[in-house]
Amino acid sequence: MAEENKNKEVQDNTENVEVQDVAGMDTQSQPEPEKQQESPEKFLKEFNWHNYEEGIDPIDDEKLEEFEKLVAENFVDTLDDEVVTGKVINITDRDAIIDINAKSEGVISLNEFRYNPDLKVGDDVEVLIDVREDATGQLILSHRKARVIKAWERVNKAHDESLVVNGFIKCRTKGGMIVDVFGIEAFLPGSQIDVKPIRDYDAYVGKNMEFKVVKINHEFKNVVVSHKALIEADIEEQKKEIIGQLEKGQVLEGTVKNITSYGVFVDLGGVDGLVHITDLSWSRINHPNEIVELDQKLNVVILDFDESKSRIQLGLKQLSQHPWDALDEKLKVGDKVKGKVVVIADYGAFIEVAEGVEGLIHVSEMSWSTHLRSAQDFVNVGDEVEAQILTLDREDRKMSLGIKQLTPDPWTDITSKYPVGSKHTGIVRNFTNFGVFVELEEGIDGLIYISDLSWTKKIKHPSEFTNVGDELEVVVLELDVEGRKLSLGHKQIEDNPWDKYEKDYGVGTKHTAEITEIVDKGATIDFNEDITAFVPQRHLEKEDGSKLKKGEEAEFQIIEFNKEFKRVVASHMVIHKEEEQKIVKQAAKKSAAQNKDNTTTIGDVNADLQALKDKMEGKK
Repeated sequence: MAEENKNKEVQDNTENVEVQDVAGMDTQSQPEPEKQQESPEKFLKEFNWHNYEEGIDPIDDEKLEEFEKLVAENFVDTLDDEVVTGKVINITDRDAIIDINAKSEGVISLNEFRYNPDLKVGDDVEVLIDVREDATGQLILSHRKARVIKAWERVNKAHDESLVVNGFIKCRTKGGMIVDVFGIEAFLPGSQIDVKPIRDYDAYVGKNMEFKVVKINHEFKNVVVSHKALIEADIEEQKKEIIGQLEKGQVLEGTVKNITSYGVFVDLGGVDGLVHITDLSWSRINHPNEIVELDQKLNVVILDFDESKSRIQLGLKQLSQHPWDALDEKLKVGDKVKGKVVVIADYGAFIEVAEGVEGLIHVSEMSWSTHLRSAQDFVNVGDEVEAQILTLDREDRKMSLGIKQLTPDPWTDITSKYPVGSKHTGIVRNFTNFGVFVELEEGIDGLIYISDLSWTKKIKHPSEFTNVGDELEVVVLELDVEGRKLSLGHKQIEDNPWDKYEKDYGVGTKHTAEITEIVDKGATIDFNEDITAFVPQRHLEKEDGSKLKKGEEAEFQIIEFNKEFKRVVASHMVIHKEEEQKIVKQAAKKSAAQNKDNTTTIGDVNADLQALKDKMEGKK
């Protein structure tokens, strides 16, 4: 009220000054008769024609200064880009009337005060001149624009001077949160909310928090704030204090900050340490979350750290006694133990016989069979198995186990079960380039060399003769008990047909067959399904001097038979050559007889030779 009275008083004074000026203009604008008459020339020379034309008279300098002072104290300069403070003098249903000490009051829509539902008459508000005079001469103000300008001034100041500001977290957004700071929407990245990873962003929505302005993009009007930056300074001091006191073997309390597949990060109060998965438990685990949970408080021991103490290796299992130290002292080699399969590898399986105590069953100790297989063929993870202790080293904390030792060794009575010459049926288990492994029973494998598969077939690889998994009849050929080796044969199941063929197709025997194939150095003929003979090129010659061709049938004589290498060589040429030699021998014998009787003449001999020649040429 005092301020309103003062403004009214100023206005009244101003009006009085104006009235006095106008009155003065009416009286003083008329030339005084005495001055006009005393010195007309001087009067005319000093007469102010400008004031006369404008209708005003000069005012004393003292009064003018007094007036300017009143105006400066009570009226504002209504610049478009300047924020001024006004007072709410009235509130209507739609607008707020604001007095900024201008010629007229300003009007602001109540929509600009929605953030402040408690606005009332007498409140001071910051405003910006939006329109000096609208069509009706009304002064239009903007509170929203004034807030934006002032907000940016405050934000810039907070950034430049590293000031702490209060903000309201409005909502979530991609990668972080939206924060209201002085009416400006600022971005709070998820990584800047706290020093710890944030798992529930929604828990922060609707909260008021303190922030530090870390970045301003004036071009795009973007503001980035951080809450983490405020607490990092305090944490850094705590971190230095903790690091300075670190010692190996020291036990500290920490909080599980993050869980990964390879270990757990523990917050020791501003300093993070890693508990590797192998240092979480004496027992074998698949993932750290089997042992710990996020935000769980636990005691850990410092195992090691680097020179800068920035990498700290922690341990959890070291706080409890090693399971090997608690292992029953009476346990010895040869004892039977039970355990669970925890890991399977190609070379064997690890069995946990007590918590944190494991033994290895090598794949060779899973079966008496000399034909090695994968450990997965015998056990699965999680299986409960019984085994026998083969070796036990408490100092190195190693134990080897065996399963096959729980059953009798099949080789103990091998000589009575599989004597040399005995026949059996086995299963083909594996191939090699030189033979086939056949399993007679679990633990008893024998080898059939490729040469013992067939009497007659030429086999390059065992897969041409049989398949893995097939049953095969075998004969025990050799037995090495000490070397645990068994030599088997398949062809020995039957008699060697070549023993009979040696008699039927011996050298000098004659057989009729067809030329099967012509090759570079001769031809081949098939006498039966087992015997294929080779005929050299010159032995294909017929009586007339021509050569036998593919598909021609003729008589052949065996000229070579090798049972060991299954090689047979035949000839057609020797058939008619032999006949020729026989005729010559007969003629010579006849001639000798005639000479003895002196009855034979030269003509008779010539006649016999001519007859032989004609026969050879096929004339008779």
